Amino acid sequence: MGAALLSDFATEIVVPVCAVIGIVFSLVQWVLVSRVKLTPERHASGSNKNGYGDSLIEEEEGLNDHNVVTKCAEIQTAISEGATSFLFTEYQYVGIFMIAFAILIFLFLGSVEGFSSKSQPCTYDKEKTCKPALATALFSTISFLLGAITSVLSGFLGMKIATYANARTTLEARKGVGKAFIVAFRSGAVMGFLLAANGLLVLYIAINLFKLYYGDDWEGLFEAITGYGLGGSSMALFGRVGGGIYTKAADVGADLVGKVERNIPEDDPRNPAVIADNVGDNVGDIAGMGSDLFGSYAESSCAALVVASISSFGVNHDFTAMLYPLLISSVGILVCLITTLFATDFFEIKGVNEIEPALKKQLIISTVIMTVGIAVVTWIGVPSSFTIYNFGDQKVVKNWQLFLCVSVGLWAGLIIGFVTEYYTSNAYSPVQDVADSCRTGAATNVIFGLALGYKSVIIPIFAIAISIFVSFSFAAMYGIAVAALGMLSTIATGLAIDAYGPISDNAGGIAEMAGMSHRIRERTDALDAAGNTTAAIGKGFAIGSAALVSLALFGAFVSRAAISTVDVLTPKVFIGLIVGAMLPYWFSAMTMKSVGSAALKMVEEVRRQFNTIPGLMEGHAKPDYATCVKISTDASIKEMIPPGALVMLTPLIVGTFFGVETLAGVLAGALVSGVQIAISASNTGGAWDNAKKYIEAGASEHARTLGPKGSDPHKAAVIGDTVGDPLKDTSGPSLNILIKLMAVESLVFAPFFATHGGLLFKIF
Repeated sequence: MGAALLSDFATEIVVPVCAVIGIVFSLVQWVLVSRVKLTPERHASGSNKNGYGDSLIEEEEGLNDHNVVTKCAEIQTAISEGATSFLFTEYQYVGIFMIAFAILIFLFLGSVEGFSSKSQPCTYDKEKTCKPALATALFSTISFLLGAITSVLSGFLGMKIATYANARTTLEARKGVGKAFIVAFRSGAVMGFLLAANGLLVLYIAINLFKLYYGDDWEGLFEAITGYGLGGSSMALFGRVGGGIYTKAADVGADLVGKVERNIPEDDPRNPAVIADNVGDNVGDIAGMGSDLFGSYAESSCAALVVASISSFGVNHDFTAMLYPLLISSVGILVCLITTLFATDFFEIKGVNEIEPALKKQLIISTVIMTVGIAVVTWIGVPSSFTIYNFGDQKVVKNWQLFLCVSVGLWAGLIIGFVTEYYTSNAYSPVQDVADSCRTGAATNVIFGLALGYKSVIIPIFAIAISIFVSFSFAAMYGIAVAALGMLSTIATGLAIDAYGPISDNAGGIAEMAGMSHRIRERTDALDAAGNTTAAIGKGFAIGSAALVSLALFGAFVSRAAISTVDVLTPKVFIGLIVGAMLPYWFSAMTMKSVGSAALKMVEEVRRQFNTIPGLMEGHAKPDYATCVKISTDASIKEMIPPGALVMLTPLIVGTFFGVETLAGVLAGALVSGVQIAISASNTGGAWDNAKKYIEAGASEHARTLGPKGSDPHKAAVIGDTVGDPLKDTSGPSLNILIKLMAVESLVFAPFFATHGGLLFKIF
């Protein structure tokens, strides 16, 4: 079989060093962003390539620069305080859940051997002895808490960076769209690199600390590590659902009353819901998404490690090959670092039409360089031939086959990204057709948008299907796990592109509220429109990787629960399958209804303020922003609990009462239906949003015939956008967490289900 070229000692150094490089790079980017001062004296600095000496639009138009900067700083503070206070409230509730669930993990897993502290025969090799189940219970609980805390930190830091950068992006837009782009993109990169590096470093440290106790029992060690993925995703679920309800309640309320009824622009300071709307972008799109992608990364690593620990890597104690998933992530950080420099330092954006191509180039460059990186890592980090556990057998795999598994995942991610872009960018015909349908009112707009969403599922599903077939054929379930890692290997760049969108959106809001020139608003709108598309691309990546991750976790669960085959024709499995396929609909119904009822309260409050505060429409009086922020906060905290409970309790109830076969059916059903709904919901919402922006921008002859703002087609587009808001920012993105979380939870609790599960079938 041979050994890897890279020594164990070198692996011990390479992984943490790459993680530290990622953290240092993100801090450097943060320092560069902080150079943009939120004080009026700022433009006196010397000139350089990234433009500290350009003339400002305000100077040309004779506006008072001092007032503009002060207003921007005030608005930024209000948004930052709103986001921080919401996240602290959310984390208090989530913290209680975290402790309760940690106790549950310990009790369930400890009871497998009756809380005995004696060594036991190993699960996959009965002749060897492994550490007691009580140890697995304790270490699984610790890794769950580690994953949960890292996930919460990832989201919180992302939000802090975004609220730090939004006003700075607005101020840079006075000097040109290129300057604003660099600030927004650098801020996104801070979040991307911090998250990727922290996730890698914490996992690496956890493995090494657990190894001190487990010694040669790698099967037990990596089974305990799966708690890390469970912790990451369970926090992400509450972050995504809570943040999504918050942001969309405010957005829908602000749009319906402000734009449709009162005919005032988006982000107008007279609109009472405007601060809540901008806070929402940070808690939903940034904090929620950060936790979500961290969860995907943690789970795909855990799935690969669990399968590897019972393959030749684990049996022969080949540490370098065992840490192959972490080596891929390490190289990914270096590749993304080089890729980021292309956007911020090597090329300069001069015009509005260069923004979207620059972001697309980020995806292409990172994918191409990463392919080379994967080839190098596979060549030096894995033996030329090895065996992978495949449902009871050991399958012989060559290292070039493993390279193809990771690469197919990486390139499938790029394909999903580009298909998503085609269906959601207003540069292409699908969105333009949706915009055109607004001529005959909101109904046709909704019909066209739904059709677009359903159609956009086709190619991504084929891409995922081909990835699954290729990777499983070559390297069984391990192949699928590393294909998911391949898709997530460029996570730092993906997150930078994704976080760039909400930062630009906030920058536009701040420009409008600070009463800045319409030319600045045009620039921030151009940044925002590109950001909408890139956010849709980010969601495409998250959903595609979630499909592969949950399938890999499903395979690990089936192996761990000692199920020889999952036969769809047996009633136990089929009832699970059909119920599992229903769960994403139930979950979506809950989240959509939550947004709807919270938006209802918001609309009533905004109307009340317009009707009862004298001089509000004329701009003589200030609206009561705090009440709207409170409505969003209260609604999201209250409404995030039922969907969260549905996802967290389903595997526990099914596994305990109906057994592992039915649970396997539930996981397969939820995966198959969840992926389809998630892709169509995200793309429908993204297309409606950009159809509205297409009409508002009026950049082409066709768009001008549908506009201007306030025209009937524009109002129809706003209604479509409002319907799409909860689809693209609450239900769609949360569904990928549903399918991953149920799978990883089933894997963590598999020892308990295999021993004590299926109570109902045992009784009857």
